Amino acid sequence: MKLQKSKVSISHYAALMRRYLLPQRGALIGLTALLFASIALQLVNPQIIRYFIDTAQGQGSMTPLYYAAGLFIAFSLVQQIVSVIATFMSENVAWRTTNKLRGDLAEHCLTLDMNFHKSHTSGAIIERVDGDVNALANFFSSMIIHLAGNVLLIAGIIALLYRENWMIGLGMTLFAVFAIFIIQWIRKFAVPIWSSWRQVNAEFYGFVGEQLEGTEDIRANGASGYVMRRFYGLVGRMLPVRVKAFLGFATMWNATIVIFALGNALAFGVSAYLWHQGEVSLGTVYLIFYYTELLAKPIEKIRTQLEDLQKADASIVRINELFEMKSLIADGPGTPIGSGPLSVELSDVSFSYEGAEGKPTLRQLDFRLAPGEVLGLLGRTGSGKSTLARLLLRFYDPQQGAIRLGGTDIRDAKVSELRSRVAMVTQSIEIMEGTVRDNLTFYDEQISDARIAEVLDDLGLGSWYASLPQGLDTMLASGGGGLSAGEAQLLAFARVFLSDPGLIIMDEASSRLDPLTEQRIERATQKLLEARTCIIIAHRLATVQRADRILVLEDGEIVEEGLRAALAAEPGSRFSRMMKTGMEEVLV
Repeated sequence: MKLQKSKVSISHYAALMRRYLLPQRGALIGLTALLFASIALQLVNPQIIRYFIDTAQGQGSMTPLYYAAGLFIAFSLVQQIVSVIATFMSENVAWRTTNKLRGDLAEHCLTLDMNFHKSHTSGAIIERVDGDVNALANFFSSMIIHLAGNVLLIAGIIALLYRENWMIGLGMTLFAVFAIFIIQWIRKFAVPIWSSWRQVNAEFYGFVGEQLEGTEDIRANGASGYVMRRFYGLVGRMLPVRVKAFLGFATMWNATIVIFALGNALAFGVSAYLWHQGEVSLGTVYLIFYYTELLAKPIEKIRTQLEDLQKADASIVRINELFEMKSLIADGPGTPIGSGPLSVELSDVSFSYEGAEGKPTLRQLDFRLAPGEVLGLLGRTGSGKSTLARLLLRFYDPQQGAIRLGGTDIRDAKVSELRSRVAMVTQSIEIMEGTVRDNLTFYDEQISDARIAEVLDDLGLGSWYASLPQGLDTMLASGGGGLSAGEAQLLAFARVFLSDPGLIIMDEASSRLDPLTEQRIERATQKLLEARTCIIIAHRLATVQRADRILVLEDGEIVEEGLRAALAAEPGSRFSRMMKTGMEEVLV
């Protein structure tokens, strides 16, 4: 599954604003009103200063000067208050919009098939979901409003300068147009560099996340040196990209400094000429200088906002690429699977992880499991047992054939309904950081606490539940810290009880349990299998003693299938030899 390269267009920005900013139109209207108030205050203050200077040169009363000074202070205070309120509102807008975008990206990633998750490390995905969204925070904090506001402020300043004298107005118009053109011209060279920087960042954090997850294996096998060599290699790749990105920033910053210096020189020159000609007062000279300085501020802000925009460009490209990725597992039209125990039927099923041209992992499987039957699935490592389980859950789709549950082709059902009707218990149990209740129900509020307590008691976890300091609200650490392997496995069984599926897949689910604990859940397991279909992926002979049927895979093909009792009684069957000589000897 490849990411499609794309460029940012106005439509991309419009789509983001329509989806994430427009729902907050009330806050945006408030920000716009504050923006206009701020612009008005910034334009009025220099007029007060000019009045103060021109009045101070005369010999009249001091009262007008006191009024002017008081008015200037009052306007300045109001301007600061407006700025604080606008900042608070814009940060709230950014927080809400970026959180919504993060949630949408995370949800989208969860809908993508296993090919995507196998080809992208968790760190790289996190960098997209969080790092790229963080780069958009300033864009969402009403950057477009402020960008438009700064353009409007520039227009207001130039209009007032034309009002004073056409020469200074024309000079500042040329200055503003030239400054914005140069800044925009420099910006177009920096966007690809920031895009490369985001990509290198994602690869680096993906590598770091992957190595941290496997830190025990790395240290146990003496691979620290190899990891550090790869670490320094990635850092070495990051440095030149970062240098180029910084040079792009420095070029834009230095260009701005030079442009501002030229603007001040132009203002001083024209003001001096007009003053010597007697066309302007000293107060007006200061007004022109003040407006020129004020003109530099929105241009500088436009520069920084365009710099943020170029970072946003790179992030939006990557975010759009992720949104445009479609899962190979298409949701079905919604044909119901049915209730109760499910029949399982495979018709000419072939599958390869590499696609239609790859070497098949499963070849032309045909078998049927009646509702309520228990199938013992046997085979050597790599024979396709786990692959079959993944196909039943639609983590992948077969390239050939069809799989039916309860008579319904699983490709015609909704994926969410399919996975609510099929449960899988594996050797590896995932414990999330959260409460016991959340780990058991996966946030399904329809499951009552009384039902949870009943299931835990059935599994022999009643005393463990009673010992929890805060009951079902007791927090569990990520990875199952504080739980024994047996307790974690029992919690996985409890999850299956609570979801009440029609088909259960057990991948040697009791392998982590000691014999005493395994005996404790034997009765509960028997109860769990009542009125349910079950597939037991087995590595030990004792595991399949409760199976009704046996199916043996070898190199992805069915080499034996039938009733367990019949196969056990047939001396020439593989299953019979397993029983006589031990399963491990036959399978290994």
